[in-house]
Amino acid sequence: MPRYRPGPALLVTAAFIGPGTVTTASIAGASYGFALVWALVFATIATIVLQNMAGTVGMTRRQGLAEAMLGIAGGQAGRIAIAALLLVALGIGNAAYEAGNIGGAVIGLQLVLSENAPSKTVSILLVALLSVAALLAPNRQILTTILTALVLVMSLAFLATALMGGIDLPAMAQGLLPTIPDGTTLSAIALIGTTIVPYNLFLHASLARQRWNEADAHSLGEMRTDTISAVGLGGLVSIAILSTAATHMFANGMAIESPADMARQIGPLAGSYAPYLLGIGLFAAGLTSAITAPLATGIILAEIADSLLPRTIAKSAIEKIVAIVIVLIGAAVAISGTSLIAIIITAQAANGLLLPLVAIMLYRLRYHHNEIEIIVADNRLVKLAGLAVIAITLLLGGRLVASSLGFLG
Repeated sequence: MPRYRPGPALLVTAAFIGPGTVTTASIAGASYGFALVWALVFATIATIVLQNMAGTVGMTRRQGLAEAMLGIAGGQAGRIAIAALLLVALGIGNAAYEAGNIGGAVIGLQLVLSENAPSKTVSILLVALLSVAALLAPNRQILTTILTALVLVMSLAFLATALMGGIDLPAMAQGLLPTIPDGTTLSAIALIGTTIVPYNLFLHASLARQRWNEADAHSLGEMRTDTISAVGLGGLVSIAILSTAATHMFANGMAIESPADMARQIGPLAGSYAPYLLGIGLFAAGLTSAITAPLATGIILAEIADSLLPRTIAKSAIEKIVAIVIVLIGAAVAISGTSLIAIIITAQAANGLLLPLVAIMLYRLRYHHNEIEIIVADNRLVKLAGLAVIAITLLLGGRLVASSLGFLG
């Protein structure tokens, strides 16, 4: 395996360890202890498989994933259908979810600063301003450096919180055995679903293509090492969050509804610094997602525009305009407190359809094009892992659609 150097996969970690993941892992740990650790391990491995395929496709085809998907869509009608699904699931959806990303960062800021924290509106504007400033960085390397630093801060904060209070290692080891106790099915699926994020595949394909100019064996090896290391770190952070809640909340019979609840209750149990570390972690998680979600949306919509529309605006300009608009929408929604339930439900349904479609098309792009197979040939086990992940995405997609239609709680 090539020597590790931080690369674009850390932005994938920045994207999937957001307020949603922190909340889901916290509640799962507080509600079921270590019983669902296996789900996070499973999700991390599946994410590595998918992100590796996305990076390989981006590097070998010299295209973004949206461009590549539209290229094999089979006619104009198919291209328009896929573009529309991407627009609803990732364009409109990420605009709606951005308020939650910003809100998560604000909660973290308030936990750290306590009574010295600025008002909610000022905090929202501050997070939005930081996000826009990062997105307007003069080159992608500066943005990558900023996000890498934030990911390291976030990781250290959550890992330190877990270690400060101690972890019941025998109970954690038992949680590695796949079991689904009564009432945990939806939580297990939610933990997997919050880790396997569709827009991260598009983000990684684009960033890997830009990072490595050639798709030779050495560059592809570096990309794989980067993917395994960065996504593995993200999985470890998720497990640390779940473990903190399992050790201190579940073991003491304490229920929580959000990471903020855990931060307020954990001080007497894990030490006075624990709430501040959790706050720092939540702030970094919210801010990184508030940056990466608009970034990915800009990349995806720019690729769609470049593929389907006359080229009148530079692709990079479209990326930045879309990204900033997403941040502004998120900030406005967070300040107003407007409910976007109908939009979010629609986006969830679209994501449910999109996730398995992307996984299937990604597998086809990776393994059914001779030019890629000539450059890098995977063994049968890796290909079978890809098929297994497709089956997982079908399960997750069905759950998202069923949930959005009201068939699941």
